Amino acid sequence: MGLFDKIKGEFIDIIEWTDNTSDTIMWKFPRYQNEIKMNAKLTVRESQLALFLNEGTAADIFQPGMHNLTTQNMPIMSTLKGWKYGFNSPFKADVFFFNTKQFTNQKWGTKNPIMLRDAEFGPIRIRAFGSYAFKLKDATLFYKEIASTNSEFTTDEINEQLRNIAVSRGMDAIAESKIPVLDLASNYDEVSKIITDKIRPEFNEIGLELTKFLIENISLPPEVEAMLDKRSSMGILGNLGAFNQFQAGVSMEKAAENQNAGGIMGAGLGAGMGFGMANQMGNMYQNNQVNPQNNSINTPPPPIIQFHVAVNGQQTGPFDMAQLKNMAIAGQLTKASLVWKAGMAGWLAAETQPELATLFNNVPPPIG
Repeated sequence: MGLFDKIKGEFIDIIEWTDNTSDTIMWKFPRYQNEIKMNAKLTVRESQLALFLNEGTAADIFQPGMHNLTTQNMPIMSTLKGWKYGFNSPFKADVFFFNTKQFTNQKWGTKNPIMLRDAEFGPIRIRAFGSYAFKLKDATLFYKEIASTNSEFTTDEINEQLRNIAVSRGMDAIAESKIPVLDLASNYDEVSKIITDKIRPEFNEIGLELTKFLIENISLPPEVEAMLDKRSSMGILGNLGAFNQFQAGVSMEKAAENQNAGGIMGAGLGAGMGFGMANQMGNMYQNNQVNPQNNSINTPPPPIIQFHVAVNGQQTGPFDMAQLKNMAIAGQLTKASLVWKAGMAGWLAAETQPELATLFNNVPPPIG
């Protein structure tokens, strides 16, 4: 290298940062002991700022554009250097470029469940996660508080701190909002605004601006969600008594269709069983309703007496008294019909059972 080239290389004529990354917040121009020439070209692109430092002290900031470095557009450097009367010699300074664009899709989330007190469920644990966006607000403050002696600073180096702020302050904001846990999903926008207002000042303290804070999900522990699913299912059923009466009627009809009695007798059994079970279920749920006068539960009904009936050598039932009465009227149950109930040693004629004897009092005798 000739003497002229060596002398030429000692001075910097063009200062710029061509950023090919997506996560760099600050980058130091590599000076390598070279001096900056007065009237050198400084190129600051859109979404960039350039900060000059004199011996570690923040000096002039340059906005986007092409700048010729002179004492006129470097008033702070001129004061720090003591330049007077159009000083025109090369000088040494550290030049830092800052990215002012938004850094989007930064993730946050709770590492462990957070304990909250809910008005409906009491103490409860929740998890939450989402994303946020931020940008540089004050380059000098960010350099002093965060970047300091680093020659390059990326979002990865500060994301952990920002996530911790988002989680700790964000969960405090959720608790202070007093919004019930079950209503959080329908109020994500409102909760996000509350959290943004809560943590924005702490971003400002380090020279950053929180531009967006989004909640993607707030969830309960799996066992609590399972119980809520059961609770929702009960709510969908509505009137449980009416639903069970309907289900019982359908089940009894299908059972009667599968009986081997066949023909008219099977149809009669199905009708008797369906109506009897529906009445039974209706009475059971009606008797267990809350008394509106004293808000107390009525005494449960006595045990229901049920008998099995032998029809064409096949066991059918069990049937309650209402069903058996219908069967006696229809001629499907006679005094000679074999019956059995829990506690009996074997099958006996219906007329031998005191509970069934009264069923035949109003049955007309055979014709002929």
